[in-house]
Amino acid sequence: MSPDAPRGHPARWIALAVLVIAAGLTAVLAASPSATVAQVQSALVGHQAPQISGPTIDGTDFSLPKAPGRYVVLNFFASWCVPCQNEGPELVAFHFHHQATGDATLVSVVFDDTVSAARAYQQDTLGATWPTLTDPGGKLALDYGVEGQPTTFIIAPDGRVVAHIVSPVTAAELDTLIAEAEATHP
Repeated sequence: MSPDAPRGHPARWIALAVLVIAAGLTAVLAASPSATVAQVQSALVGHQAPQISGPTIDGTDFSLPKAPGRYVVLNFFASWCVPCQNEGPELVAFHFHHQATGDATLVSVVFDDTVSAARAYQQDTLGATWPTLTDPGGKLALDYGVEGQPTTFIIAPDGRVVAHIVSPVTAAELDTLIAEAEATHP
C-alpha cells in the first residue's frame, strides 16, 4: 500500500454511525405522541371512593360527603417531592379556576412527609387555600392504595372514582379527565 493511499479512518465511521443513530432516535421521538398523565388501572376506578376525612394541616377536621356533588381532585403529595413541586402551580391554577365556577374542588393529603414541612410548602410556597389532610397513620393512603407521590384521584359528584394518576398533572390534563368522565357518565 502506498503512503498516499486513503486509510479507513475508523473514528470517522464510528462518528458517522453515532450520528445516524442519534438522528434516527430524534426522528422517532419527534414522531411519538407527547407524554400525558400516567393513568393506571386501579380497583377503585368505577367504585365508590373510600371516605375522606381527618385532621388538616391547620388543625381543623375535614370530611368529604360520600356524594360530594361536584368533582373532587384528591392529590397525595410531599413537600420534598420534586414532581409534586412541579405540579404545585398547576394545582393552584386548577383550584383558582374551579373555585370560581364551583364545579370541582381540590383536596390534598400529606404522604410520607412531616406536617410542618407540608404546611410550609402548601401555605408559604403555593399559597394553597384548599383542605390538606395530615393522614396520621397513613389510613387514607392505605385506603387508596397510594405507593408514591404524586398520586391523584378524580372523584365524580356521585362519589365514584373516575381516574387514578401516578404522575404530575397539569390543570389542563385534570380538566380533560373531568370532561372525559362527564362525557362517559353524564
